[in-house]
Amino acid sequence: MAEFDSKSTSLVPYIAIEQSSKTFFLTALPAALVTLVSYASVRRRDDEEGAVQRLLNNSRIAGIKNFALHGGDFPASIVLNWVTGQLSWTETELSVPHLPRSAQIIDGQHRVAGLREAIEENPELGRQLLPVAIYIGLSTIECADIFLSINTEQRPVSKSLVYDLYDIASDDLVDQAAARARDIAASLNEAGQAYEGLIKFPNGPRQRGGVALSTAVSAIKPLIEEKGLFDQIGADSLEVQRQIFQNFFLALKEKIGERWEEKDNAFLYAGGFIGAVEFLQLKILPYCVLKNSFKKSTIAEALLVDRGDLIRQSEIKGLGGKDAPRKVFDRLVASFMPIETKKTGFEL
Repeated sequence: MAEFDSKSTSLVPYIAIEQSSKTFFLTALPAALVTLVSYASVRRRDDEEGAVQRLLNNSRIAGIKNFALHGGDFPASIVLNWVTGQLSWTETELSVPHLPRSAQIIDGQHRVAGLREAIEENPELGRQLLPVAIYIGLSTIECADIFLSINTEQRPVSKSLVYDLYDIASDDLVDQAAARARDIAASLNEAGQAYEGLIKFPNGPRQRGGVALSTAVSAIKPLIEEKGLFDQIGADSLEVQRQIFQNFFLALKEKIGERWEEKDNAFLYAGGFIGAVEFLQLKILPYCVLKNSFKKSTIAEALLVDRGDLIRQSEIKGLGGKDAPRKVFDRLVASFMPIETKKTGFEL
């Protein structure tokens, strides 16, 4: 990787773009040069004009470093505010001086930090070109406006879409626990399962009721994370985990009977699903471990759910935050009557 002499400059082609009375230069710079000239100026820590950044998140940096080391792409522009040294240009070329800490990062500080660490491990990555948008001498207000425009007005995609894409994305980009939870949620959506057609995937048909994929994944994920409860009880394979969830919800559905299909069934909505998974975690799984059986019949025998006493969505709708799942959980606990029988061996 070429070293950048602090007395030298790089001549690069550029496009000058004017938006909202401000002009910026759109160009491509080697990653090593970007990491040399840029720095993050943190709000309420650094006493200088243009300080709008937040403190760095080390886990995000590590993820980006790993992504870069595995050949990941960086198509989004790093946005810089040039504040030190002379930035000059002709009609065709931009002259970028090799001055350390000469440009504040308006957007992309975690990408820059992750790339900086990746380059230390693999210097060849420093040659990779990055798209860069360069402003000159912006005020703090102007930096804040651009930062907010990028990070609030340009809304991130829904969690459901992120989790759905885990099914096809490269392993290096995927949260493995979330991907496993997504697979379990998808299995509950299959024909013959309790939530057949009721787990709402992105771009699926609009419907009343059902559980968003993001809700299902968020509820399931803590149970199947490394060193989570499933790990602790030795149920660490996808097939076993999927079967346990299917058995639990099928047992619950069969106890409720035909009323499961009613639109006012709380289990067909987020609060009911979350409360049921909490009940599975705190009551059913410990019970099944003691019984050495996770069969549907084992779960069903401990549930004295009255078919005429449906937990209605209308009862919990409007309850805030954790209150709706907690009410469902409490109702399930009230119906939980574990039965002492001889252990039957670990079964599914």
